[in-house]
Amino acid sequence: MASNAPVLILLGPPGAGKGTQARMLEEDFGLVQLSTGDMLRAAVAAGTEAGRMAKAVMEAGQLVSDDIVLAILKDRMSQPDVAKGIILDGFPRTDGQAAALDELLSANGQKVTAAISLEVDDEAMIGRVSGRYTCACGEGYHDQFKQPAKAGTCDKCGGTSFKRRADDNAETVRERLKAYHAQTAPLIAYYEGKGVLQKIDAMGAIADIRTALGQIVQGVAA
Repeated sequence: MASNAPVLILLGPPGAGKGTQARMLEEDFGLVQLSTGDMLRAAVAAGTEAGRMAKAVMEAGQLVSDDIVLAILKDRMSQPDVAKGIILDGFPRTDGQAAALDELLSANGQKVTAAISLEVDDEAMIGRVSGRYTCACGEGYHDQFKQPAKAGTCDKCGGTSFKRRADDNAETVRERLKAYHAQTAPLIAYYEGKGVLQKIDAMGAIADIRTALGQIVQGVAA
């Protein structure tokens, strides 16, 4: 990864649209979204040294340490497909992890170019998340915002098998938001102190959020 390639961190609670926007950033700028979970699974499957360490920890039913996650991230960042830059998803989660990430990047002549907080209204988010459901083919729908053209039939595949995530109910979403704010408040302060925090209103239209994110990427990549 080139030393001037952007390193973006997307911050936002469940349902804020991080996944959707990360995919659009990949399309628009050739960035690669690095999800902690995906990287761990790939490293375990590939049998890398860090992957073997992670596998042993996970098989013991324990949480993978920051050191192992950072080792896996370091390996991943050395691969050619991330040359244009990365979007980190799910890491860092604490200011300690953020400081360790800064050290890792600094060793490569890199730094976090922007930590982007997708700002949401909690009560509106509860409605947004608790109304979600998906077709078996993966197409997403919503009770309020996106119903199939024909009730009970997927627009994309014509299937009739829909499901909701068990944790997409109002009470659980409220608890997840509370946990998110408690976890992320220190990160917001950390990146604000570094002068790289940007905030975007994530309650608007997806296209507007995409435009705002694009302007940030163009600004930091200039």
